[in-house]
Amino acid sequence: MTRRTALVSALVIAALAAVWAGFSIVRRSYAPQTTAVIPAAEPASPLASGRKIKATLYHVSEDGLSLVGTEREIPFAEPIVEQARRIVEAQLGAAPPPGLASAIPAGTTLKALFLTVRADAFVDLSPEVTTSHPGGALNELFTVYAIVDAVTVNLPSISRVQILVNGREVDTLAGHVDLRHPLQKNLKWLAAPAAAVADAR
Repeated sequence: MTRRTALVSALVIAALAAVWAGFSIVRRSYAPQTTAVIPAAEPASPLASGRKIKATLYHVSEDGLSLVGTEREIPFAEPIVEQARRIVEAQLGAAPPPGLASAIPAGTTLKALFLTVRADAFVDLSPEVTTSHPGGALNELFTVYAIVDAVTVNLPSISRVQILVNGREVDTLAGHVDLRHPLQKNLKWLAAPAAAVADAR
C-alpha cells in the first residue's frame, strides 16, 4: 500500500467515525426523556380544609332599639380579604336567632369586597340594600353598623369599612347615615350584655 493510499484510507475512516459520532449525538438528543417531571401544585381552595371559625354577627333586638351580637360558625378562608368576604356573606344571609330580626334588607347580596393598603375594606352591595330598605334613621344605623362591626370586630386588622352600592359610592342608604367615607366600628348601638343574652335565647 502506497503512502497516498494509506492517507486516503485514514481520511475515509476518520470521516466515517465523525458521521457515526454525529448520528449518535442526534439520536440521543431526540431519545425519549426519562427524567421525572413533578407538576406544579394547584393553588389550594380557601375553603378546601373545611375548617371553621367563630364570628360575631349582628341582628336587631326584639324591641327594635339595639343590635345584638351572636356567635356563628363560618368557613375559614385565606387571605384576609377572603375571610372578610365570608363574614359579610354570613352577615347578609344568616337567619337571625329566634326573637331577633335581620338588620339587612331582604335580597341584599355581596357583589365585591376589596382591601386597600390602609386596611380599609370596601364592601360593594347589591341595589336591594337601598331599594328594599324600610327607612328610618335607626334602621339605617343598624344596617350600616351590622356590616361595619361584623368586619372590624372579627378582623381587627381591618380598621374601617366603606359601603358601596352596585359598584358606586353613595351618600346614604336611606337618607341618614353618611357613607361618603370609610367608617370605624361603633359599638354604641349594641345591647347591654345581659339583654343580648336574653334576646338571643
